[in-house]
Amino acid sequence: MPEINPTRPAPFATLSMAQKEALYEQFAEFFSDGKRQLFDRLAPLRTRHLCIVLEDIFQSHNASAVLRSCDCFGVQDVHVVEQHNPFNPAGDVAVGSAKWVDWHRHSTTADAYKALKDKGYRIVATLPHERDQMITDLDISQPTALVFGTELTGLSQQAIDLADAYVKIPMYGFTESFNISVCAALSLFSLTQRMRDDSRIDWQLNREELLDLKLHWALQVVKEGDAVMKKLIEGLAD
Repeated sequence: MPEINPTRPAPFATLSMAQKEALYEQFAEFFSDGKRQLFDRLAPLRTRHLCIVLEDIFQSHNASAVLRSCDCFGVQDVHVVEQHNPFNPAGDVAVGSAKWVDWHRHSTTADAYKALKDKGYRIVATLPHERDQMITDLDISQPTALVFGTELTGLSQQAIDLADAYVKIPMYGFTESFNISVCAALSLFSLTQRMRDDSRIDWQLNREELLDLKLHWALQVVKEGDAVMKKLIEGLAD
């Protein structure tokens, strides 16, 4: 899975749009037409209008299950806070989704919230709260980040205090909460369906974002992709 690290930008990050297009055409020679058609079909269905924040998740199967749900629902970005627990997705649960979803590492919850708010996201904590609302009633007209806490203790007090809104999922049984991965999947099902059905929400990636995404994906399927791409980029400069 491509970690999006501002200190280590992708090799194509500084290229112009025309150069990226030329690079993709050349790079596509190194993978199958079927894979290219799959990228062309799926990339326009991805979104960054919604994203997930995981605060100190420590069970690898939960982290992996959330990644799998994000991939299935077309949510491209997962932000992980590793203040106490490292993010460690297990490949057998992720079932390949780790290649297709971007993740962003943050050392503290405050850092993650600031980075998201600087990009225009509304921070929504998932927990019962005196000011909560049902997930089905949440306003998603602006970019929205859903925050999920660690398995045993839930969200930290800082994550709760700094959030902009609070949501819960309706429950009608004796058990007081869903497993975190189930909660994330149910939330994404509800919100992505409403997002895609609302013509007022501009949820799709723009042309350059689509191209960047396909270049990132291509790096996951080409053997020694970084080295191949760097050589192609050098050729563009000649």
